[in-house]
Amino acid sequence: MASATVRISGEAKQALQKLSAQTNKEMREILEEAIELYRRKLFLEEVNDAFARLRKDPQAWAEEEERAAWEGTLSDG
Repeated sequence: MASATVRISGEAKQALQKLSAQTNKEMREILEEAIELYRRKLFLEEVNDAFARLRKDPQAWAEEEERAAWEGTLSDG
C-alpha cells in the first residue's frame, strides 16, 4: 500500500491519539474512515442539491419517471 505524509495540527493529532486509544484502532484507520465518511457526506449533499433543483422545475419534476416507479415500493402509501 502506498503511503504519504500529511501535516495536521497538534490539536488534530491529539484528537487522533485519543480516538486511537478509545477504539484500539490505528490513527491511519481512523483517518481513512473519516475520509470515507466525509466523501459520502459530500456525495449525499450533491445528490440532495440536485434533487432540490429538479423539484423546483415543475416540468422536469413531472418528466422524471424513475421517482414514480420507486414511490410504488414504499409501504407508507
